[in-house]
Amino acid sequence: MPEPRTFRDEPVSFVRRSGRMSEAQERAFAELAPHYLLDVPRDVAWTSVHPEARMDPVAEYGREAPLIVEIGSGQGHAIVSAASSRPDEDFLAVEVFRAGLARTMLDADKAGVRNLRLVEANAPEVLSTYLPEGAATEVWIFFSDPWHKKRHTKRRLIRPGFGDAAARALSDGGLLRLATDWEDYALQMREVLDAEPLFERAFEGEWAERFDGRVMTAFERKGIAKGREIRDLVYRRKPRA
Repeated sequence: MPEPRTFRDEPVSFVRRSGRMSEAQERAFAELAPHYLLDVPRDVAWTSVHPEARMDPVAEYGREAPLIVEIGSGQGHAIVSAASSRPDEDFLAVEVFRAGLARTMLDADKAGVRNLRLVEANAPEVLSTYLPEGAATEVWIFFSDPWHKKRHTKRRLIRPGFGDAAARALSDGGLLRLATDWEDYALQMREVLDAEPLFERAFEGEWAERFDGRVMTAFERKGIAKGREIRDLVYRRKPRA
C-alpha cells in the first residue's frame, strides 16, 4: 500500500510563522474562539481542510443571509469594520496567522460583532471544498502576499487555476474584489482573471475604482507612503449553465 501523504500537492501562498502570543491573544483563543473560530477537520497539514469537510452557514450563523468571505484577513481591520456596519450580512475571515486571528476576535468582541466567523485554513481549500458551492455573494482578497522575488512568484495566491476555486464558491453574479500595492502582481491578477472563462470584468478602463467598503488600514497607508499605487480589480461570476 502507498504511504499516506504528509505534504500538499501545491505550494501555498504563505509561510507558517510561529511565535509566542500575548496574554490577550491567548485569552482570545481560550474565551472567544468557541464563538468565532470554526472547528475545521484537517487533512495533511495544520492549515489544511479535509476534502469531505463542509461548512453549514445557516448552522454557524443561525440564519440565512448574504455571505462575504475575506481571504487573508490579517489583523481583521477591514472585515470587523464591515461586519459591524452591515449587520444584515454574514462575514467569514480566512487567515492562517494566529496572532491575526486573535486580534480579529478581540476587536470583534469589543465591537459587539456577532455576524462574523473565522477559519484558520489555506484559502484555496476553503473555496474549493469547504464552502458550499455558490455560498458566497462576494470574495475579498486585499493585499495578499506579492511574493515579489521571481523564484517565489509560484506561491502567489492569484495564479492560473485560482479562478475555478473562486468561481465555485461564488453565487451567480457574485463579485471577486481584489486590491494590491504591487504593480507586477496587479498585472498578473488582471491577466489571470481576464483569461478565466467563469468571470467577466465588473469595471471599465484599466483598473477598478477603489472599493469604498474597504477601510483604510495601516498596511494600505504604508504602501502609499512608500509611493506604491493601490490598484483595485473586481470581477463578476458568470451565471452557471
